This record gives sequence, C-alpha cells and structure tokens, in this order.
Amino acid sequence: MDWEQLSFLNQDYHYVWHPFDPHSDFEDEAYSENLDSTFPKNPVQPVEPLPKPSCRQQVLERILSRVSHNNIPGKAYVEQYVRHKYRRNCKESTLSLTATSLVQFLSLFRSSGKMHLDQLTREDIEAFVEHNQDRGLMINTVRSRLCALYAFIRYLIENKVVGYELLERKIRLKLPDQLPRAIDPEDLKLLLSVIDRIRDRAMILLLLRTGMRIGELLNAKVNDVDLRQQKILIYQSDKTSVGRVVYYSEDAQQALLAWLRVRDTFKEHLFYGQGNRPLCYETARSMFKKYLQKAGLEYSGYTLHCLRHTFATDLLNARMPLECLRVLLGHTSLEVTRRYARLSDKTREEEYFNAMERILKGEPDADDKCYC
Repeated sequence: MDWEQLSFLNQDYHYVWHPFDPHSDFEDEAYSENLDSTFPKNPVQPVEPLPKPSCRQQVLERILSRVSHNNIPGKAYVEQYVRHKYRRNCKESTLSLTATSLVQFLSLFRSSGKMHLDQLTREDIEAFVEHNQDRGLMINTVRSRLCALYAFIRYLIENKVVGYELLERKIRLKLPDQLPRAIDPEDLKLLLSVIDRIRDRAMILLLLRTGMRIGELLNAKVNDVDLRQQKILIYQSDKTSVGRVVYYSEDAQQALLAWLRVRDTFKEHLFYGQGNRPLCYETARSMFKKYLQKAGLEYSGYTLHCLRHTFATDLLNARMPLECLRVLLGHTSLEVTRRYARLSDKTREEEYFNAMERILKGEPDADDKCYC
C-alpha cells in the first residue's frame, strides 16, 4: 500500500519538505560564520554493535545445549543431524520437533538397555509409537514424531550407521479423514451482527473473505495491502514458505478502510500489539471466543480457522475450480483442497433430494429399471 492510497489519513504528506542532507540548511554564510569549528559536520560514526542472532540461530543454540546435557546414545549424530537440518533452512518449529522427537526416542532407547545406535531395530520404533499413544497424544502428533524419527534413521543409513532394512516395512499410522469445519450461514450472520469494534470486524471479515491463515494475517504489514485492487500480498507463508496473492470483497474493503482511519499510522503491522510487534495469536483467539459467547455460540466448537474453511466452502459452492482455490488457500497439494469439495458438492446434494422426493411420492424410475 503506497501513500497515495492513504491520502485520506494525511492530506499534506506530499507537501512536507524533507531535505536530503541535514547540513544543507546551514551551508549559507549567515549560518556558517557562527559555527564552532571544533564540531565537524561529519563526526566519526560509532562502531555498530554486532547484529543479534536470528530466531533460528537462537533455537539451534538452545537445542544443541539441551542435547549436550542429555545422556543419550548417539548424541554426536543428533547434533550433526540438527545442524544438517539448520543448513537446509528448516524452520524453527521443524528444528524443535526434530529435537523433541529424537531426545524422547533415544531416552526410551537407552531405558531398554541399549547404548549404541547400531542396535536399533523395528521393535524399538514400535515401542516409541506405543509410548506416545499411551501418553494420550493426538494421532497427528504421533505421526509427526514418527516421521521425524524416520528422517533421522534415513540420515543414519546415509552415514553407514544402521542398515537399510529399517525402512523396508515402515510403520504406517491410520489417520482420520475429517471434513473441514465450516460455519453455518445462520451462525455466521449472528456472529457478524455482534461485532462492535472496528479492528475486530476488519480482522474477521478479512479472514472470512481471503481465506488467510490467522498467522498470515497477523504478520501482514500495511505495505502488503493494495487498496485499489483489493488484494493482500503474502510474500512468504510461515507454514509453507510459499508466497501468494489473496483478494477480498467489498464488505471487507469497507471494514479495512474504517480500521485504517483510526489505527496508529506509525505502526508497521496491519494489526499491531505492543511496541513494534504484531498482534499475538492468543489475543485474536480470545477476541473471537468473546464474540462467540456474545452470539450464544460458545458451545459450537467454532475457531478462527473455521473462517478459512467457510471461505473455501463458499467459493466451491459458487463453482470455483479446485486448482484456483488451491492457489488462493496456499495448499501445496490438491488432495488437501479436495476435502472441501466433499463438503460442498451441491450437485450431489441436489440429486439426493430430487431422488428422495421421487421415492416418497412413489414415482418409478424413468426407465422403470431395478438396479440390484
């Protein structure tokens, strides 16, 4: 978003004079003759401090410190593997998941009386899966930790530590294939009717009309918004590291303009928190929960992510092609987007009710055939 699009915020922005050189105001003779020569115009710049380590570097240091203080088998290989993942530019969450999974597995491995990685067998992997299931972890969490373990085993195979037979019959977990949770149209109208704050209405309508993940919206900056074309640029998604462009409707545009008129213009993020930080997820979640209670929907099970599901369902009902929807949602696989199609197949729904109406009326089939 450029300043021309925000001219209604400060009409005199383009007419304010900003000199390029701060000394240009004092180069006239009237000013120069009264300047003290002991203070030069270009003083020596102080030495800049070293830049702070990035978030990934801090996570890496914490992980390596944690691993070094654990008495687990194959500690050196774990450290090498974590550094290998860091060099591949893996995210902080991936590094943390890898370290947590490996430390937990190797601790369980040591408790079974084994101290060398070449003693690793399929039974040890099965015991790790059962241990996580007994702890009551969600099946998706168990699968994520199992995938992290298998990736580490593949690294050990490449370094000739264990044999390839560990990957011949990999353990497969049966995952639930649930339908996406979209908000009922009547519940959505009720929810939108109780939103009384300008900022909150802009947030919820943008989530509903763009299909953005809540983290993507909270990290969005004012410069990422194009008011003329009604679109938001996501340069890099936190989840997939893939950039995309999303668009929003006229009602979201009006809510966004209302928020831009009252927001702090010195803040960088579109929805900001304290200091120069974006609004945190917990604040946004509490806000959404408050409006659910206000609308009498506190027991409905709706979350902020349901707004993304509702966006996809509405577009599929409007006959948008799956491939276009996949790009708008930022999915890396078309199979993920196909789940929304199972929820919003209007053709199948209409055919069912038409057939059921004929059955209730006792009308025979057009060809009077029996399909048995």
